[in-house]
Amino acid sequence: MKTYFILGFLLISQSSFSQTILGKWTTIDDETGNKKAVVEIFEEQGKLFGKIIEILEADKKKQRCTKCEGADKDKPILGLTIIKGLIKNGSSYEGGEITDPKNGKTYRCKISLEGKDKLIVRGYLGISLFGRSQTWVRQK
Repeated sequence: MKTYFILGFLLISQSSFSQTILGKWTTIDDETGNKKAVVEIFEEQGKLFGKIIEILEADKKKQRCTKCEGADKDKPILGLTIIKGLIKNGSSYEGGEITDPKNGKTYRCKISLEGKDKLIVRGYLGISLFGRSQTWVRQK
């Protein structure tokens, strides 16, 4: 009996440790509830980044980030890296930034996994209290 309990505990704890935010996520607009794009989150040199790999709104597939500043100005939104430089901090990732291609603004960013298939993405100015969150869902 004791062996089954220990084995069960190990299996449950292993599955919770193996959850990752790496992969493809469908973005959901927090204002309209519409699916907008697919973002692939990947790791590079110990930091996380997110790139738009698919735009789901047919009329926006060829848009450029005309309101972006710096190196991203006038780049196509498809292929744009919108999440940059997040590092793990406990159960969340933070310390990086996220760009909203709609308005070209860059915000501080915090991401946390809710369950295994929901990602809470928060963009904010200054402190996390002053921002907004979106829920993204994992691509199957």
